[in-house]
Amino acid sequence: MAHLTIDSQKHAYVLDEKRFSEIQSGTNSTKLEPGIYVVRINKGSFSYGADQKEFPGEPFVLLWIYGGKFINKKTNVEVGATWYTLNGYDDTLTLEVKETTTISGLFFDTYERDNTGEITLSILKDA
Repeated sequence: MAHLTIDSQKHAYVLDEKRFSEIQSGTNSTKLEPGIYVVRINKGSFSYGADQKEFPGEPFVLLWIYGGKFINKKTNVEVGATWYTLNGYDDTLTLEVKETTTISGLFFDTYERDNTGEITLSILKDA
């Protein structure tokens, strides 16, 4: 069996303040008030290239969740910020939001000009 160890000091790639501010200030963000939410990909795909044969679109997105206390129900740990990925239409994230929290969606890439597609999330509040 193979093992892979990711070190929190050696393998952390720091975003500068300007770039991090951009991640948190666009139309790719929304606020969640206290409650239970289920987040999933509703539609769309993202591709690293315009050639759909070489780079077919894939339903995935990276989420930056921050600003208030919340619990990811898969980890059951209360935090004030975390990264999370949704991979595919069947993948879900259930959050118990304790304090107003912001969720932002984004992609990482080295050359964004050839990217295609977009992802739409559904964020359902449990009544």
